[in-house]
Amino acid sequence: MTAGRGIIHSEMPQQEQGRMRGFQLWINLPAREKMKPAGYRDIPAAEIPVVALAGGGRVKVIAGTLEAEGRATPGPMQGLTTDPLYFDVELPARATFSHQLVPGHNAFLYAYEGGVEVGAAGAARALKTHSAGVLSAGDRVDLSAGAEGARFILLAARPLREPVVQYGPFVMNTREEIEQALHDYQSGALTRSA
Repeated sequence: MTAGRGIIHSEMPQQEQGRMRGFQLWINLPAREKMKPAGYRDIPAAEIPVVALAGGGRVKVIAGTLEAEGRATPGPMQGLTTDPLYFDVELPARATFSHQLVPGHNAFLYAYEGGVEVGAAGAARALKTHSAGVLSAGDRVDLSAGAEGARFILLAARPLREPVVQYGPFVMNTREEIEQALHDYQSGALTRSA
C-alpha cells in the first residue's frame, strides 16, 4: 500500500487454521513523493517466490532480488525509490546464509524463531528470538542459524536522509506539512482526487 496523499485502511487478515504471523513494515516516501496518489496492491502468497537453499532452508523473496544458487530471483515489489530488499529466511540448525547488500543502504534483521549469529565466524554476534539488530555499514551480510534453526526477516533500503516529522498516522518532513495533512484529513480533502 502506498499512503501517498492519503488512504484510510484497516487490515484484518483472515486465518482459517494454523498459526499466523504478521509483520507490518512502513517505508517512508521521499518528500517529492509524499503527495502522490494513494495505491494498493494485493500480493498473494503464490506470487512470492520461495528459493530453496543448497545448505538447507529457504528464502521468501518479497522485495528486491535474491542472488543465490547461481540465479537472480526478483520479488514482486520492485521499482520503489528506496530500492527495498525484504527477505523472509528459514534456516535449519547451523545452516548459513550470506547475501550482498548495496553499499550505503541501511539494513535491519529481526529473528522471530530461533537464534542467529550475525557476522563472520570469530566475530559473530548473537541475535536471540524476538530480537532485532541494525546492521553496520557494509556490502554483505553473513548469518548462521543456532542449534534450533532460525527464521528471520532481512530488510535493507536506501536511506532518505531527510527530516521526519510524525504525528498519529501522518509522516511528513516538517511540522507545517503535518498541520496541513491534519487539516486536509479533517476537511475531507484527502479523499478527493487532485
